[in-house]
Amino acid sequence: MFRRMIMIASLCTLPAASFAADTPSVAGASVYIISPKNGDTISGPVRVQFGLKGMGIAPAGTAMEGTGHHHLVIDKTLPPLDAYLPPDDPQVRHFGKGQTEVELKLAPGTHTLQLVFGDQDHKPHKPALVSEKVTITVK
Repeated sequence: MFRRMIMIASLCTLPAASFAADTPSVAGASVYIISPKNGDTISGPVRVQFGLKGMGIAPAGTAMEGTGHHHLVIDKTLPPLDAYLPPDDPQVRHFGKGQTEVELKLAPGTHTLQLVFGDQDHKPHKPALVSEKVTITVK
């Protein structure tokens, strides 16, 4: 009985976001990388500009229909698109203040960049908005 009470009490303290429903994306919306272009050779630092069509930008934690914020996946395959984007992975950068560009210091060599658009809780919309993967070379 005591164990059951503790289990119920612990479930009641989980954040509401743990049980949040999927956030729908707007039909026809898309996310893309404006620059750099696929195949570019760049001297660092690398300025990455994010593009969005059909939806709006809102800071993380702001629940507003048809909005979200960018996440940039660097040199990695996409994380699962049916779960919250990892908050502590340096290869999945969160732009929860509504930023639409970033300057990256990348080591010389080949790198990949890909955007995922997330909702107020850092979870990809349904269907997920994911950019094409951009491959660049840093001199």
